[in-house]
Amino acid sequence: MKNTRQAVILDIIREGHIETQDELSAALRERGIQVTQATISRDIREMRLIKVLGPGGNYEYALPEIRDGSMADRFGRMLAEAVVSTASSGNLVVIKTLSGSANMAAEAVDSLHWPEVLGTLAGDNTILLVARTDEEAPLVAERLQRLIR
Repeated sequence: MKNTRQAVILDIIREGHIETQDELSAALRERGIQVTQATISRDIREMRLIKVLGPGGNYEYALPEIRDGSMADRFGRMLAEAVVSTASSGNLVVIKTLSGSANMAAEAVDSLHWPEVLGTLAGDNTILLVARTDEEAPLVAERLQRLIR
Protein backbone atom coordinates (compact mmCIF):
# COMPACT_ATOMS: atom_id res chain seq x y z
CA MET A 1 0.00 0.00 0.00
CA LYS A 2 2.83 2.40 0.83
CA ASN A 3 4.46 2.07 -2.62
CA THR A 4 1.11 2.54 -4.33
CA ARG A 5 0.26 5.57 -2.18
CA GLN A 6 3.66 7.15 -2.85
CA ALA A 7 3.28 6.49 -6.60
CA VAL A 8 -0.09 8.27 -6.49
CA ILE A 9 1.50 11.16 -4.57
CA LEU A 10 4.12 11.46 -7.34
CA ASP A 11 1.33 11.62 -9.93
CA ILE A 12 -0.55 14.26 -7.94
CA ILE A 13 2.56 16.42 -7.51
CA ARG A 14 3.35 16.18 -11.23
CA GLU A 15 -0.23 16.98 -12.30
CA GLY A 16 -1.12 19.91 -10.09
CA HIS A 17 -0.05 22.68 -7.82
CA ILE A 18 -0.23 21.21 -4.32
CA GLU A 19 0.68 23.81 -1.71
CA THR A 20 -0.32 22.13 1.57
CA GLN A 21 -0.57 18.73 3.19
CA ASP A 22 -4.34 19.26 3.40
CA GLU A 23 -4.51 19.72 -0.39
CA LEU A 24 -2.44 16.58 -0.86
CA SER A 25 -4.69 14.65 1.53
CA ALA A 26 -7.80 15.84 -0.35
CA ALA A 27 -6.28 14.83 -3.70
CA LEU A 28 -5.50 11.38 -2.30
CA ARG A 29 -9.08 11.04 -0.99
CA GLU A 30 -10.39 11.91 -4.46
CA ARG A 31 -8.43 8.88 -5.70
CA GLY A 32 -9.85 6.64 -3.01
CA ILE A 33 -6.88 6.70 -0.64
CA GLN A 34 -7.61 7.61 2.98
CA VAL A 35 -4.56 8.82 4.95
CA THR A 36 -3.78 10.56 8.19
CA GLN A 37 -1.80 13.78 8.48
CA ALA A 38 1.03 11.80 10.10
CA THR A 39 1.18 9.44 7.10
CA ILE A 40 1.29 12.38 4.68
CA SER A 41 4.12 13.97 6.68
CA ARG A 42 6.05 10.70 6.71
CA ASP A 43 5.58 10.20 2.96
CA ILE A 44 6.73 13.75 2.22
CA ARG A 45 9.82 13.19 4.35
CA GLU A 46 10.60 9.74 2.90
CA MET A 47 10.11 10.93 -0.67
CA ARG A 48 12.11 14.05 0.12
CA LEU A 49 9.56 16.29 -1.52
CA ILE A 50 10.54 19.93 -1.44
CA LYS A 51 8.67 23.20 -1.74
CA VAL A 52 9.49 25.42 -4.69
CA LEU A 53 8.12 28.72 -5.91
CA GLY A 54 5.32 27.90 -8.35
CA PRO A 55 4.17 29.87 -11.39
CA GLY A 56 1.43 31.56 -9.35
CA GLY A 57 3.93 32.91 -6.82
CA ASN A 58 3.00 30.40 -4.10
CA TYR A 59 5.17 27.60 -2.76
CA GLU A 60 4.16 24.10 -3.83
CA TYR A 61 5.47 20.57 -3.44
CA ALA A 62 7.92 19.33 -6.05
CA LEU A 63 10.18 16.38 -6.64
CA PRO A 64 13.83 16.82 -5.76
CA GLU A 65 16.58 16.55 -8.32
CA ILE A 66 19.22 13.98 -7.54
CA ARG A 67 22.12 16.02 -6.25
CA ASP A 68 23.79 13.58 -3.94
CA GLY A 69 24.41 9.90 -3.44
CA SER A 70 21.73 9.57 -0.77
CA MET A 71 18.94 10.27 -3.27
CA ALA A 72 20.45 7.82 -5.75
CA ASP A 73 20.57 5.26 -2.92
CA ARG A 74 16.92 5.95 -2.07
CA PHE A 75 15.85 5.46 -5.68
CA GLY A 76 17.95 2.29 -5.84
CA ARG A 77 16.15 0.92 -2.78
CA MET A 78 12.76 1.87 -4.23
CA LEU A 79 13.62 0.04 -7.44
CA ALA A 80 14.96 -2.99 -5.58
CA GLU A 81 11.65 -3.26 -3.70
CA ALA A 82 9.48 -2.86 -6.79
CA VAL A 83 11.24 -4.40 -9.81
CA VAL A 84 10.61 -8.07 -10.56
CA SER A 85 12.43 -8.41 -13.90
CA THR A 86 13.92 -6.57 -16.87
CA ALA A 87 14.27 -7.59 -20.51
CA SER A 88 15.37 -5.70 -23.62
CA SER A 89 14.43 -5.90 -27.30
CA GLY A 90 15.71 -3.43 -29.85
CA ASN A 91 15.91 -0.06 -28.14
CA LEU A 92 13.21 -0.98 -25.61
CA VAL A 93 13.50 -2.28 -22.06
CA VAL A 94 10.47 -3.85 -20.41
CA ILE A 95 10.56 -3.61 -16.62
CA LYS A 96 8.09 -5.74 -14.67
CA THR A 97 7.20 -4.51 -11.17
CA LEU A 98 5.00 -5.51 -8.29
CA SER A 99 1.36 -4.60 -8.91
CA GLY A 100 0.77 -0.88 -8.42
CA SER A 101 4.48 -0.01 -8.29
CA ALA A 102 5.26 0.86 -11.90
CA ASN A 103 4.62 4.61 -11.59
CA MET A 104 6.88 4.95 -8.57
CA ALA A 105 9.59 2.83 -10.19
CA ALA A 106 9.37 4.78 -13.47
CA GLU A 107 9.76 8.04 -11.53
CA ALA A 108 12.82 6.58 -9.83
CA VAL A 109 14.30 5.59 -13.22
CA ASP A 110 13.50 9.01 -14.72
CA SER A 111 15.09 10.74 -11.74
CA LEU A 112 18.37 8.96 -12.36
CA HIS A 113 18.74 11.12 -15.51
CA TRP A 114 20.68 8.45 -17.42
CA PRO A 115 21.65 9.91 -20.81
CA GLU A 116 20.88 6.58 -22.53
CA VAL A 117 17.21 6.79 -21.49
CA LEU A 118 14.87 8.83 -23.66
CA GLY A 119 11.89 8.22 -21.38
CA THR A 120 9.59 5.80 -19.63
CA LEU A 121 5.92 4.92 -19.81
CA ALA A 122 4.34 3.19 -16.80
CA GLY A 123 1.25 1.07 -16.40
CA ASP A 124 0.21 -0.73 -13.23
CA ASN A 125 2.96 -3.35 -13.14
CA THR A 126 4.99 -2.72 -16.29
CA ILE A 127 7.32 0.04 -17.44
CA LEU A 128 8.34 0.56 -21.05
CA LEU A 129 11.72 2.28 -21.15
CA VAL A 130 12.93 3.71 -24.45
CA ALA A 131 16.71 3.76 -24.86
CA ARG A 132 18.50 5.96 -27.39
CA THR A 133 19.84 3.05 -29.41
CA ASP A 134 19.48 -0.70 -29.84
CA GLU A 135 22.98 -1.10 -28.43
CA GLU A 136 22.22 0.87 -25.27
CA ALA A 137 19.01 -0.96 -24.28
CA PRO A 138 20.69 -4.16 -23.03
CA LEU A 139 23.27 -2.03 -21.21
CA VAL A 140 20.48 -0.07 -19.49
CA ALA A 141 18.73 -3.33 -18.52
CA GLU A 142 21.99 -4.66 -17.05
CA ARG A 143 22.63 -1.36 -15.25
CA LEU A 144 19.14 -1.55 -13.71
CA GLN A 145 19.79 -5.12 -12.59
CA ARG A 146 23.04 -4.05 -10.89
CA LEU A 147 21.23 -1.15 -9.21
CA ILE A 148 18.50 -3.35 -7.72
CA ARG A 149 20.81 -6.12 -6.45
